[in-house]
Amino acid sequence: MSNMFVLFKPLNVIVTGVGGQGNVLASQVLAAAAIEAGYRVSVGETFGASQRGGSVMSHVRISRDRTCGPLIPKGGAHLIVGFEPLETLRILMDYGNPETVVVMNDRPNYPIGCLLGEEKYPEPDLIIKAINKLVVKIHVLPATDLAREAGNAMAANMVLTGALSGCSLLPFDSRFFTGVIDTLFSGDVRALNMKAFEKGRETVQG
Repeated sequence: MSNMFVLFKPLNVIVTGVGGQGNVLASQVLAAAAIEAGYRVSVGETFGASQRGGSVMSHVRISRDRTCGPLIPKGGAHLIVGFEPLETLRILMDYGNPETVVVMNDRPNYPIGCLLGEEKYPEPDLIIKAINKLVVKIHVLPATDLAREAGNAMAANMVLTGALSGCSLLPFDSRFFTGVIDTLFSGDVRALNMKAFEKGRETVQG
């Protein structure tokens, strides 16, 4: 069992991104893996204008012996899995603390205002530096590129799920994740997601 889980009961994980990135599925895989491993899990989700690329955030609370409320208190996240840099920073400002660990994709998802030239997106390196000052540890990985190498850029959600599994902060190992993926998908889609998951896990472990 990880030290983090011993210290924090429940273990509070936020999976955040924007509409269409597959972060809700990633949170469902995490929750199902925790349940398969014998833990009690509560899941809460908040949606912005997800159809237009708005914020989508899932709260996953993992406990050995009690069922918790579905929403994590402000400042109470132990792990944040971010699918988009600026969105990760925004959620971190509300839910993070100096002991939070972040697992994050490095690829921006530009809002429509930025694409139209009406707004300016901050430099990703500056976002990463800002996050690094606020947390105890950050794992930044090219999840979109790794997913493309696996066969489809849309599998970045499984790359980040694999990275979460590989950073050794959960109280259960990767076989529970792969078991869930094996159950949820079949054929070529299962093979793609398994490959993407392993790429994320290996990147963080390496």
